[in-house]
Amino acid sequence: MKLLSTLACTVALSVVPPAFAAGYPDQEVQLVVNYGAGGVTDVATRVLAKALEKQLHKPIIVSNKPGAQATLGPAFVARQKPDGYTVGVVTYSAAAIMPHLIEVPYTTSDFEFIGVFGRFRYGLVVNAASPYKSVRELVEAAKTSEKPLFFGAPGAPNNIAFFELAQVSGAKFEQVLYKSGTESVSAVAGGQVAAAIQTPSEILPQVDSGRVRLLASVSPERWEDRPDIPTMPEAGYDVIIDSWMGLALPKGAPKEVSQRLEQALAAAMKDPELKAGLNRMGVDPVWMSGPAYTEKIIQGYKDMRPKLEQTGHPLVKQ
Repeated sequence: MKLLSTLACTVALSVVPPAFAAGYPDQEVQLVVNYGAGGVTDVATRVLAKALEKQLHKPIIVSNKPGAQATLGPAFVARQKPDGYTVGVVTYSAAAIMPHLIEVPYTTSDFEFIGVFGRFRYGLVVNAASPYKSVRELVEAAKTSEKPLFFGAPGAPNNIAFFELAQVSGAKFEQVLYKSGTESVSAVAGGQVAAAIQTPSEILPQVDSGRVRLLASVSPERWEDRPDIPTMPEAGYDVIIDSWMGLALPKGAPKEVSQRLEQALAAAMKDPELKAGLNRMGVDPVWMSGPAYTEKIIQGYKDMRPKLEQTGHPLVKQ
């Protein structure tokens, strides 16, 4: 009887009462971001937090938990009490790509996805002194050169785009791995590699200094602040990187809580200050529902493994 009583108490404590969920939130909410302070994801999340505070009427406290290639944050969130007071940024890479590359203590089923608030922008750059004025000129050089053209990348998904470009064009590329996107763009500026694909925060300082040339948007759309730069499909090559920033709760959160958060996120996405802030960070302010993001990650996890195999990454056994 004592054992049964103990189990009953444990179950009672683990279930969030409906009345509690209906009054959600009645205290501050922790928003865990899976990158370090000052980076694109961190700053974008802090802009989002301000917009969410207007909807939830409670403080949103951003907490950084970087490490293990952006998987420590999601791993932490998955272990928290599913009461709605710990929400995590779970990026597409952390859920659909990294589990193929390193052992992670979570799966997609460990989360209740709330929705997407941004899509990363990516751009293809070459050295400003190079002869390549277009993607086609770069590709033709990589096709006719006796040796492969080297590109710099910190890893997936950036390097995947180059391998896909090689596949659709017949060009020959070879990767040089760097510790960060900033280092890979600096390598282009310094002439160590021919090209790189990175995000605006790493690219634009070098573009504005005149050291590198932006050839194309590798995102599905043109950059809002560089409308004259074509997308890769517009340049003639069906190669894009579609990578997202979304929010998730630990699995088991009450339906009323997840619905409240999804409604708040959808409303926040209409905030002009949030849209402007994300655009300044080089992030497309894009809304996607929780169920839609869940499906995108599930499908992406399936699609990414064969793409990663061609990059030469050692993959986790499944």
